[in-house]
Amino acid sequence: MKYRYLGRTGVQVSEYMLGTMSFGSDGNTDERECTSIVHEALDCGINFIDTADTYSHGEAEEIVGKALAGRRDKVVLATKFRLSAGEGRNDQGGSRYWIMKQVENSLRRLKTDHIDLYQMHRPDLHTDLEETLGALSDLVTQGKVRYLGCSTLPSWYLAEAQSVSRLNRLSRFVNESSPYSLFHRGVERETLPAVQHYGMGFTAWSPLNGGWLTGKYSAGDTAPTGSRAERVKGQWGEHYPILKSRFDMQQPGNRRKLELLPELESIAQQAGLSLMHMAQAFPLAHAAVTSVIVGPRTLEQFNGMKAGFDAKLEALTLDQIDALIPPGALISEADRGYVSPWLAPEVRRHGGTNSGKAA
Repeated sequence: MKYRYLGRTGVQVSEYMLGTMSFGSDGNTDERECTSIVHEALDCGINFIDTADTYSHGEAEEIVGKALAGRRDKVVLATKFRLSAGEGRNDQGGSRYWIMKQVENSLRRLKTDHIDLYQMHRPDLHTDLEETLGALSDLVTQGKVRYLGCSTLPSWYLAEAQSVSRLNRLSRFVNESSPYSLFHRGVERETLPAVQHYGMGFTAWSPLNGGWLTGKYSAGDTAPTGSRAERVKGQWGEHYPILKSRFDMQQPGNRRKLELLPELESIAQQAGLSLMHMAQAFPLAHAAVTSVIVGPRTLEQFNGMKAGFDAKLEALTLDQIDALIPPGALISEADRGYVSPWLAPEVRRHGGTNSGKAA
């Protein structure tokens, strides 16, 4: 395992980060197997773990907390807040009210006295950044949080957050986490340049594009057994509507993916790699990227990913990829991981209910 610095923090983290979105009732309900995945990840050199308060309604944090018993000091542990995590009106967002309440819940579930990287899980346009960053800075002062991060923020929002921190002498976001894959290169246009400009780290989530780049999907409407597409058609689809279109084979973007997969397979074969290993190594070729998040549901999946941790893409392979999928390209809008409120009719049209301001 190789390691890179997390922005300008001086902290070294593994090039691969273990993601735990599939731990618990929304993925793998076998707690023993999930624990084995964590232990296997640590044993192969991963020292960076990602989870969130909303993953399986808090179960993922609980599993991670138990799995790290006796090994907590070996890990840079990251979790997130912001998305709805309760039934109450204020059980979400970037308010001081919610942050101060939810950090205690995460600390309890993770069985730790501090979180190394506490990340804002999407922007909150109803709350001033000064309030959000002020509350987070207080957590840093209290020792409950070491560093602050964010996930899937527009590049202008990243810039605004850096300005608010600087002008008000508040702790700043030191890491951004966004989707980045062969099929989603949109972050190369503005997000990655912003990350480099501000000296931030960058963790790439969904490097396999939700399973598309494992080669398991093909023309037709039948989702492979056990695949994310199958789970989206079931319980996940109720909670994450955006994911339905991500696996709808009739969507133009998904039809284009089906066309590109054989050509990507050919490039991978020429490089002596599987498509999956080429895909998970691809983000690491960019100078702005710190770590790539791998999110296995089973130990078998993790071992398959681990076999490619040493893969490095040569210039010829990257040139071939660029010729097929140009830098900055986005094949499907559903892969952004965030539905932009600025595209809503009431925002775009003069005289709308929001008078031009995003909700």
